[in-house]
Amino acid sequence: MESLNPHDIDPRNLDDCYMNKRQRSIKNSCELTAMSAPPTDSSAQLADDDSDITTQIMIYGDDVTQKSPCESYGSISVIGRRRVMKDALAVAKIDHRNFFAVYDGHGGSSVSSACRDRLHHLLGQELEPWMRGGAGAGEVDWKRAFASCFMKMDEEVGAAANELESWVNTVGSSAVVVIVGQEEIVVANSGNSRAVLCRDGVAIPLSRDHIPDRPDEKERVETAGGRVIDWNGCRVLGVLATSRSIGDHYLKPYMTSEPEVTISKTTKSCEFLVIASDGLWDVVSNECACEVVRTCLDAQIRKVAEGTSGGPAANAAALLAQLALARGSRDNITAIVVELNKLRTA
Repeated sequence: MESLNPHDIDPRNLDDCYMNKRQRSIKNSCELTAMSAPPTDSSAQLADDDSDITTQIMIYGDDVTQKSPCESYGSISVIGRRRVMKDALAVAKIDHRNFFAVYDGHGGSSVSSACRDRLHHLLGQELEPWMRGGAGAGEVDWKRAFASCFMKMDEEVGAAANELESWVNTVGSSAVVVIVGQEEIVVANSGNSRAVLCRDGVAIPLSRDHIPDRPDEKERVETAGGRVIDWNGCRVLGVLATSRSIGDHYLKPYMTSEPEVTISKTTKSCEFLVIASDGLWDVVSNECACEVVRTCLDAQIRKVAEGTSGGPAANAAALLAQLALARGSRDNITAIVVELNKLRTA
């Protein structure tokens, strides 16, 4: 198993990284209606002395309800070595469930920003019949609800593109959405961002990356009349390195916004979630990410976090971003750490 190498972390940058993360204790906060989490006015520039690259830390998040299935969450979004920030994230409350999402834009930030502002509202509309006791059954049909709201989001983006310049049709975004309820964790994924659950110290991916050379994805693209071309890596028509996304209407029907949905039961052994864009996952394995977060939540990195105002979940998100930068990630990096149950270690 891959382990965390302390030499990967540059202590000169940790103070700034921790000062610009976002932490919220869910138990001790006030009620939140369904809303997105746009960036605040606060941001900072973190200078990487070794690479001479400026890293912008964007702060996101908001308070959530007292009656929450989560203990706390922390998030960070870093421009990294890109010239433009295309990632976005959202944290919201839908009924008695917590909503977390990471959107990784490509070709521009318009689609990821639109998803940040709109997708949770569309999902809330889809869930209204169940929240009101209708829809003919007690359990939510999550696959139908997510398929519908992702399709509507895709249609909204397409309609906006038709009204504006044609280049907007070349913009898209991956989307990984996590719903945390009292008894279940629901993940909907379209693209190459990822959600990972740590249960009893074991990293369990709750989503599968949609990459063009995945056998079933390659078959779907080719059945639709497209091709997967190895051009600096496998890409749809030699262009996109992901095979599903919201937007990218110039590549329809080879690209689809339809998400894959997984449902997992929550237990006391469910420790935390890591939800992140591929700027993290390209250079940090599931196992290593969970080891970093578990160490932070277990308060074993007290020396690093000493004198900072954020809690363990925010410290963990900041440390993941720092680790990805140290390992050479060349993409935007966005990560949300959701603490489900307090760690009880000796």
